[in-house]
Amino acid sequence: MSSNRPRTFLTTMALCLAIFLTPETRAANIQLPSLGDTSSAVISTQQEYELGQAWLRAYRSRISEYNDPLLHDYLERLLHNLASHSELQDHRLSLVAINNASMNAFAVPGGVVGVHLGLFRYAKSEDQLASVLAHELAHLSQRHFARRVAEQRKNSMVSMAGMLASLVLAATVGGDAGMAAMTATQAASLENSLRYSRQNEQEADRLGIETVYAAGMDPSAVGGMFEEMLRATRYTGNRPPEFLLTHPLTESRVADANNRIAQYPKKYYPDNLEYHLMRARSMMAMDQNPAASLNRFQSELDGDSLNHEAARYGTVLAHAALGNTGKAREALAPLLKASPGKLTYRLQDIALDRQEQKFVNAIEKSQQLLRRHADSYPLRMSLAETYMKANRFTESEQLLRSMTPEYPDNPYIWFQLAEVSGLAGNISGVHKARAQYYLLNGVFDKARDQLGYARKLLINDFKEVAIIDQQLRDLEQLQKKMEEFRGG
Repeated sequence: MSSNRPRTFLTTMALCLAIFLTPETRAANIQLPSLGDTSSAVISTQQEYELGQAWLRAYRSRISEYNDPLLHDYLERLLHNLASHSELQDHRLSLVAINNASMNAFAVPGGVVGVHLGLFRYAKSEDQLASVLAHELAHLSQRHFARRVAEQRKNSMVSMAGMLASLVLAATVGGDAGMAAMTATQAASLENSLRYSRQNEQEADRLGIETVYAAGMDPSAVGGMFEEMLRATRYTGNRPPEFLLTHPLTESRVADANNRIAQYPKKYYPDNLEYHLMRARSMMAMDQNPAASLNRFQSELDGDSLNHEAARYGTVLAHAALGNTGKAREALAPLLKASPGKLTYRLQDIALDRQEQKFVNAIEKSQQLLRRHADSYPLRMSLAETYMKANRFTESEQLLRSMTPEYPDNPYIWFQLAEVSGLAGNISGVHKARAQYYLLNGVFDKARDQLGYARKLLINDFKEVAIIDQQLRDLEQLQKKMEEFRGG
């Protein structure tokens, strides 16, 4: 299913933002709310959240989100754990993962947090990864973006459009010919739209360190991640990693952070194996070459590695991707024996069953695991995939549909639901699921078309028609707001 990317992402951004910025709001001379100083806000936290969701739709319309339920679940759990120990008041967070090898993460007003898989290449532990995420959460909790908008006395819509352009550029370098063709001057200008002041950066470092410590993680990992960033700068030549373009690592910032870290008590912090397993999955995704990945993981097993168990897990993934299920099982066996209850290993065992078309075994194992992990997002997605591969389309559709109330803003679930609904012969379900997928990806014309197709098929179902009519009215309002924006 194609998402029919719009010609210009700034036009899409304008449409999304216009939903929330009425002519009255745009015309009003509203000040920033109290953010620890005497200023007051251009927009409320609720409006900021809605703007962030609109921004996310526009962003998704321009980039390819990386969909790995296991990795997404891991990052989301880590992010929410950090948020619960931070000063962030609104914990409605939206995670977006991008398969890009650059070291980058970002936070957008309204709770949108983006992670490039390249962070796993540089972070040597979960605590180091957490230090970056905690830093981004600090920017959100202190509303640094809103403060900067007020200081510059610019329209927040223009600034967020610039942020969109900057992050699309960062996510698509080397992959999108149109974006790659931008001049260095344009790129530098867009990068500036994401820069925070030195004071903002030091405040985010301070709060990030506090958050990491409060979450039971090692605050010294902040200093370790700084060292990895500086090392990456030496390897990449004149152009620093994407993260440092928008979060410059000055000597004073490093010194200030190290002074704060020194104040915390020294203690032992155990390494988290799950981080290293997810790192192996990320390396596979970035390599996009199972043979090369196999060589990498085998070399780690034979020599030095951050975690030998994760390196063995990596060989399992690589063998499976190469179609060598026998060798994959051989490598997986000692991991399962040592940790029979580890869900990540059990899911890989099920994936191998599925690959070998042993669907009965895969389904039985999945159902047994669901008794202990009923809320597991990756387990349920795995079972839905197994049902689909086993031609049990209706059961796959029912399982995915049961997940939509819990994950209404997850485009991957809607995409999968549209696919399996078609296989199950539920054509109206195909169109309704596609409409939600297109809405979440900012492709409103396609969403309207899909709702129209569904309405024709359900013309005799008055309840469904009423729901679709309301959705179509909402889309019509979007179009009107866009026209107001262009005219204003």
